[in-house]
Amino acid sequence: MDEPTTGRGVVVGASGLGLLLAAVATVVWSGSFVTSRALHDSVPPVQAAFWRWVVAILAVAPFAARRAWRERKLIRGHLGFVTLASLLGVTVYNTLVNQAGLTTSAGTMGMVMAASPVLMALYERLGGARLGPRRLTGMLTACAGVLLLVGRGSLVPDLAAGDLWIVAAAVCFASYSALLKRRPAELGGPVFLFATFVLGALVLLPAYGVSLAVQGGFEPTAGTVGPLVYVGVLSSAVAFFAWNKAIALIGAARAGVVYYLQPVCVALLSWALLDESMGPSQFLCMALILGGVLLGTARPR
Repeated sequence: MDEPTTGRGVVVGASGLGLLLAAVATVVWSGSFVTSRALHDSVPPVQAAFWRWVVAILAVAPFAARRAWRERKLIRGHLGFVTLASLLGVTVYNTLVNQAGLTTSAGTMGMVMAASPVLMALYERLGGARLGPRRLTGMLTACAGVLLLVGRGSLVPDLAAGDLWIVAAAVCFASYSALLKRRPAELGGPVFLFATFVLGALVLLPAYGVSLAVQGGFEPTAGTVGPLVYVGVLSSAVAFFAWNKAIALIGAARAGVVYYLQPVCVALLSWALLDESMGPSQFLCMALILGGVLLGTARPR
């Protein structure tokens, strides 16, 4: 998306805000991979996804429900777009992440999800946008760091069969991010989020019923409710709003470069909270990723 051109201060301000919002979303989402992994043996994936969006609806409703009702004709007029965004960013994406959490470590999930920016950049390039040599170099540098991190020193990813779930999730998230560029201007951020959250929860409802019948429910304890509140309020309501606004300000490709920070955040969180191991090679790869992000997001002088 083109940045404002009413003055250098406005451009830099919008760009800085966009990068900050992308970073906020990335850090918060990093925690959601840790919670998905932490819940893998206590809450079935579909049930975790369903309650995440129920909590998200409750969190956003005070700011958007009344306006969404007033603009229901507008939402119906763009129902196809809203439904597709809901499927990609809410229903399918989050369920795939939870499914991956059954067998895949939080660190690996964060690393594989870092492939999303490559697809975001590809979508923008296909749409006619120019990435520029600095951004492209930064993206490739960060991508190399991610591949080395996933491949444990090799550029060939070392993925297990269960990791394919998170690969599919990465494709969904990149497609959702690219789709946001086509969001109708008249659909405001909170209303759009509320509509996608409601649709996502409704689509999940039949699968939730099947999961209850086959797997049974889960015990509501601090260890299950707390993570669900985190992913519902922060990883859904706050992070999605920040990410959508970031893309509106700086575009999916540039926001995607910031998203490369996710494996660094996830690795540090999983090391600190889940006792997942880290070594010198992981720290070197993180430095490579961070250098690529700084290069790819810097504005040319």
